[in-house]
Amino acid sequence: MKNSSQRQAAVRNFLSERNIGAFIIPSGDNHFGEYFQDYFACRKWVSGFTGSAGTLVITQKGSALWTDSRYFVQALSELEGSDITLMKMKTEGTPTIAAWLKEQLSESGVVAVDGNLFSKADYESLESSLCPLKLAITDDPFNAIWKDRPNLRFNKIFSLSTSVTGESTSVKLKRIRLQLPENEDYVYFLSTCDDIAWLCNLRGSDIPYNPLFASYIAITKERALLFVNNNVVDEGVRKELEKEGVELMSYELAGDYLLNLGKSVRLIASPDKISVSLYEKARSGGAAFTPDVIRGGVTGSLKAVKNKTEQEGFRMAMKNDAVAWVKFMIYLESEIKKRPNGITEFELAGKIAEFRAQSPDYRGESFSPIVAYGANAALPHYSPSEENQVFIDNKGFLLVDTGAQYLYGTTDTTRTFAIGDLSYEQKCDYTFVLKGMINLSKAVFPKGTRGSSLDMLARGPLCSAGKMYMHGTGHGVGHYLCVHEGPQSIRMEENPVELMPGMVTSNEPAVYVKDSYGIRTENLILCKEHEENTFGTFYSFETLTLVPIDTRAVIVSLLSDDEVEWLNGYHKMVCETISPLLDSDCQKWLAARCACIG
Repeated sequence: MKNSSQRQAAVRNFLSERNIGAFIIPSGDNHFGEYFQDYFACRKWVSGFTGSAGTLVITQKGSALWTDSRYFVQALSELEGSDITLMKMKTEGTPTIAAWLKEQLSESGVVAVDGNLFSKADYESLESSLCPLKLAITDDPFNAIWKDRPNLRFNKIFSLSTSVTGESTSVKLKRIRLQLPENEDYVYFLSTCDDIAWLCNLRGSDIPYNPLFASYIAITKERALLFVNNNVVDEGVRKELEKEGVELMSYELAGDYLLNLGKSVRLIASPDKISVSLYEKARSGGAAFTPDVIRGGVTGSLKAVKNKTEQEGFRMAMKNDAVAWVKFMIYLESEIKKRPNGITEFELAGKIAEFRAQSPDYRGESFSPIVAYGANAALPHYSPSEENQVFIDNKGFLLVDTGAQYLYGTTDTTRTFAIGDLSYEQKCDYTFVLKGMINLSKAVFPKGTRGSSLDMLARGPLCSAGKMYMHGTGHGVGHYLCVHEGPQSIRMEENPVELMPGMVTSNEPAVYVKDSYGIRTENLILCKEHEENTFGTFYSFETLTLVPIDTRAVIVSLLSDDEVEWLNGYHKMVCETISPLLDSDCQKWLAARCACIG
């Protein structure tokens, strides 16, 4: 990036003036969400690296950027000419940030961070690993050196009725307080905007892709104080909140509130979700700290279990989304025939959003769309670019991973399309991915099961062919909130959170063949009660997604009879549910695509 050297120099001037040896720039904001405003895109501004995950470290003599395998190729390209060394995380020979800094600095060196962007947990972990180097909190240097830094946006907040949420804020507050100490004064403090939006039945538009608003909330036995910008809440919403037991405070006063808690109050917060700056204010004011030890936090664990109204909202969202997907798939097939090698990934990325926008309840995309043709699909988080447009030929695979926000639910679906000739290996890989997705969809498991215990159901067919994917199989999904939501997951790594009825999770096995192709098939699944008998309580999954699966690449002989039955039953459900919402031409296309196989 042509401006990176000058911008690194500006950071070094800041460090030199304060006798600091190094500065660490993470990806994220003071609320620790997946997405954030451009105001916080400091790592991108300095380095030119646009990936969603990465940490930039600048010393007086050099710079390095750590990112994961999703972005190795992208980072190499974007860092070219910047004099920033790419550090490939989880790759043999790559040092940790702490180890690298110990090589760069003397034992008396000082490493600085913006305390608003590091959680208490991350700060303490880094402090320990850096020893004997000193870790310090400093002011945000970019307030001075980023001359045209975007302003923070605080947009209007709107409320959702209980006909959408299924539960009032006052009831949610009661449920939260039941899990907090009865016999001492406490403040339960939340920085996570999705937890706050869920609790207060509010939504906003401050954050890309997520219907959230910048906020904090402090909950005591008697009060709930919502810290938001003074200009974003109209009188009607204010009165609704007051009726539900929520008082409004200025967003900027959250730190002062914690500073004045005093010694008799116990601060309860998730160590990985409260900034070290806010924690230090509470500590300096005398408050004792107790970590919220529930995985995902008290509020996050309640939010993950969707009530009956929220579950029905997901089903409605899936119907709307399926209509858009069908129109998109018809458009895709038609355009490839009409203009082979004349349609681009970027054009298609915008097209499905156009079809979704035909629904009055559509509220935007839930993440940046992935439309990846050929070798690009081997990059799991590839994003099409307007500047470097890729044309789609009538051969191989096209992978499309995209989702939407609707007033009553969030969607996330991946389909891989056979748009031309395929090799036998490609068809085998496609079929193995499908088998894994079906296996997980059909799972019946005892109460208390964790996602790691189910992961191999999806991964197994690929493993039997000597292939793997390195990402998780499933993530939680929010209800008109964040498309990636905890605390549950389905992945190889151990996660102590048990799967419970009401949890919505993705089911997305995949395979990626470097420089050649990628395949992923993804549905959303709802955990539900299956049966209770003398052996105990058992759960299973309801498949929520209603989008046809391309069967043109399936080798039917590799599927078991049960897998064929599941796929035919799934397509029968899709056709019966979606056909009444389509015109006659679309109905004919859908019937053909949902025809039985085997």
